[in-house]
Amino acid sequence: MEKDVNLNGNANGIGLPALVATVVTSSIGSGIFALTSDLAHAASPGPALIAWLIVGVGILMLSLSLNNLVMKRPDLEGVFAYAEAGFGQYAGFISGWGYWLSAWLGNVAFATVMMSSIGYFFPIFKSGQNLPSILAASIASWALTYIVNQGVESAAILNAIVTICKLIPLFTFIVVAIILFKGNLFTSMFWNNLSGHFDGGQGVGTQIKNCMMVMMWVFVGIEGAAMMSSRAKKKSDAGRATILGLLCLLLIYVLASVLPYGYLTRGELATIHQPAMVYIFNDMVGNWGGIFISIGLIISILGSWLSWTMLPAETMRLMTNRKLLPPIFGRENKHRAPTFSLVLTAVLIQLFLFTLLFTEKAYNFAYSLCTAAIVICYIFVAAYQIKLSWQHIHEKGSFKQLVIGLIAFLFQVVGITLAGLQYVLLCFIAYIPGIFFYAKARKDAGATQWLSKSEWAMTSLIALGAIVSVVLLVVGKISV
Repeated sequence: MEKDVNLNGNANGIGLPALVATVVTSSIGSGIFALTSDLAHAASPGPALIAWLIVGVGILMLSLSLNNLVMKRPDLEGVFAYAEAGFGQYAGFISGWGYWLSAWLGNVAFATVMMSSIGYFFPIFKSGQNLPSILAASIASWALTYIVNQGVESAAILNAIVTICKLIPLFTFIVVAIILFKGNLFTSMFWNNLSGHFDGGQGVGTQIKNCMMVMMWVFVGIEGAAMMSSRAKKKSDAGRATILGLLCLLLIYVLASVLPYGYLTRGELATIHQPAMVYIFNDMVGNWGGIFISIGLIISILGSWLSWTMLPAETMRLMTNRKLLPPIFGRENKHRAPTFSLVLTAVLIQLFLFTLLFTEKAYNFAYSLCTAAIVICYIFVAAYQIKLSWQHIHEKGSFKQLVIGLIAFLFQVVGITLAGLQYVLLCFIAYIPGIFFYAKARKDAGATQWLSKSEWAMTSLIALGAIVSVVLLVVGKISV
């Protein structure tokens, strides 16, 4: 097995407390501010808590897999590189393209939540998906693209401000929610708040399944935290920080999403305006609460949106370096910013924003597509963890890593199959043009044919999935 580089870590690197903080802050995005309403729509508190346990274990196994791969293969750059190393260039393209899709689709989700937050002050933006909201979000998207194209990256000061804007409103909300918590309301209909019976309405299993997509969404970005292990003072701190950070994240997510069940009924939570935390806190403490959460959320989203504007362009640059995309996708301007990739991504975000005029629940649709796209990448990560561990099964610790990879793989596959397979099929549509670019890149690199036989077979399956998704859309089996 590839040997760990610098097992003692980096003497000038990040210590354990800072690593734990990095895991927490890099994973918390806009999703938690809208989480309560989405969760209440999906389940009662009992099934929601079971779902949190399942998702927590699954994401922990994924993070430990990433942590292991970072230490075993420090030579690989970019999450999609694990797919290429384990299963070839086509797998690397599939993983990388999925990661790129997820990155800019996440920006669409940011846009809808931010406009809903601004709608607290200016009601014309309240829905987050009407024409004024889309025009304002478009201006913000192109402005951030321009900033990144000038070579301006998120500075430490900006990250510090964004972190404060994320955590202070969350902790304030949680403390007030604990103070106002009504135990009798929370427990009176613990398993099914709508019917009042354990077996009434939707079953517990169905409710758990309904929670999966929204819970997986709030952990999108966890791979960035795991990658920080290469910067740790001690390599042994990396895995410890991953576990402690995820436990902190789970505690924050569970408290912020489940405590409101002890303040409002499930029906009230499910129908409250998005972002739910803004309007719940407004109800708890008055107008200042809504203003407080809204301002924090807007600043937090802008900071995250800036980072996620750089992420898809950076992904394309790395894929170009690996000859998985034509050179134009990685071409940089005088500021060393990949202008073509930035503009292409901004155009796609713009087109998708206008389609939200015809989408019933824009935010849910955007984050569901984002989650489905990145799960494709996560599945390859877990699969490579399994392969690498199996190849060196007789080495110390490899069997444990094999089990970790198997659990991570099963969680991602089963979770997305139960909760969002239709969104994976929709993502296949976006793979069709990407496959053309991949084939061109391989041809330009000297390949004797556009695609190999196995790649043609996989392309046929992806095309079939895309066709099926279009048919399901037309007949109304997939709703947007």
